[in-house]
Amino acid sequence: MTAHTKGTRDEWLAARLELLEMEKALTRKSDALARKRQELPWVRIDKDYAFETETGRASLADLFQGRSQLLIYHFMYGPDFNAGCISCSAIADGFNGSVSHLAGHDVTLCAVSRAPLPKLLAFRERMGWTFPWASSSGSDFNFDFNVSITEDQQRTGNSEYNYRTSSPPMKEAALPAGVVVSATRTGAAPAAYVRERPGFSSFILEDGAVYHSYSTYARGLDALWGMYQWLDRAPKGRNEDGVWWQHHDSYAEAAE
Repeated sequence: MTAHTKGTRDEWLAARLELLEMEKALTRKSDALARKRQELPWVRIDKDYAFETETGRASLADLFQGRSQLLIYHFMYGPDFNAGCISCSAIADGFNGSVSHLAGHDVTLCAVSRAPLPKLLAFRERMGWTFPWASSSGSDFNFDFNVSITEDQQRTGNSEYNYRTSSPPMKEAALPAGVVVSATRTGAAPAAYVRERPGFSSFILEDGAVYHSYSTYARGLDALWGMYQWLDRAPKGRNEDGVWWQHHDSYAEAAE
């Protein structure tokens, strides 16, 4: 039994109407924030990035698949991982239903990871996903967009993430327990796991040139994490105690 406040329908309605005004204000702020994102200056991408895709070698422009806008989810799946990151996987569980709607609106959604393409496609089949997924193995793409770091950067701490420069080196013994749990469920050594980071970037193709328009990382990805949007509206909210989520096909295994 919880100690949560209980009341009459009239009391609930009064509190709900007050909350509704707050929700409307937040929606208006969110709309204004979206406009500010779209007003960011576009930065031309002159570097030639190469990706491996299901249809062969591709450039960044090729990933647009004939459309003018490209949304890339930087999926944490390093070369030494045995599976995709559980958090990225939970986010990606919401991609399939959006891909066709976005494509119909001149937008391509694609995931990009450093693991070799066969690993990515095998894991995608396991998860039952169909969205495009490209490998940036051998490319500077992940490093340039600050979603992967080298072993040297890990040792020295000289790396950038979420628009901040990290100076202390990352010691495996000092990693948070949640990171170790996530690494274990991904089948990666913790040290290798933290060399990959999640993120999202958007690009536009105009007059044959590709421009970078926006990137976000860390908590900036919350809006893409569908299950949290549901939990934020559930009676107990996120109600978290450590890393409770896992690959969606592992829940059934845990229940057996």
